[in-house]
Amino acid sequence: MAPVSHLARALPGVPVGALRAVPTGALYSILLVLHVLFAVVGFGSVGVTGLQASRARRGPQAPGAEAVRRYFRPGVNWAGRSLYAVPLLGFCLIAASNRAFDAGDSFVVAGLVLWLAAVLVAEAVLWPAERRIQVEMARRWDEGDPVGPLDEDCRRAVACSAVLVAIFVAATVLMVGKP
Repeated sequence: MAPVSHLARALPGVPVGALRAVPTGALYSILLVLHVLFAVVGFGSVGVTGLQASRARRGPQAPGAEAVRRYFRPGVNWAGRSLYAVPLLGFCLIAASNRAFDAGDSFVVAGLVLWLAAVLVAEAVLWPAERRIQVEMARRWDEGDPVGPLDEDCRRAVACSAVLVAIFVAATVLMVGKP
């Protein structure tokens, strides 16, 4: 890892405070891959939940209804819960960065705020709606059009999914940019 002073000499005119050494090493690289993987799987899963909830609103006679039924089979969405590993791996990345990054860095704090918002939306709105969709689909989806509670929960899941995908995009820009 090149010291910041060498970087400052190589980039004249750039304030030294704006320069950061880039962490290297196998451990850091593995942790970074895992951090990104868990973020993509977690946020991807909540995105797919919104997509499938949108498809569920078309009813049991629509094309792809069997795939929707399989997606909403009863059980915990463990792929979505992989979101909980993201900050843990982020803190491991900070520890493995050889002091290049700190828990107090603005991008880390902002990333944690975004992650907390995402988890609160998922736990308070999306995942309960997903569980209710699972119950309704298992109980009586074949009876006809998805009206009433099922339609309402599907709408809620679609809206929350969109919010979570927007949070993911913002967090990705923030983590790559590291302002």
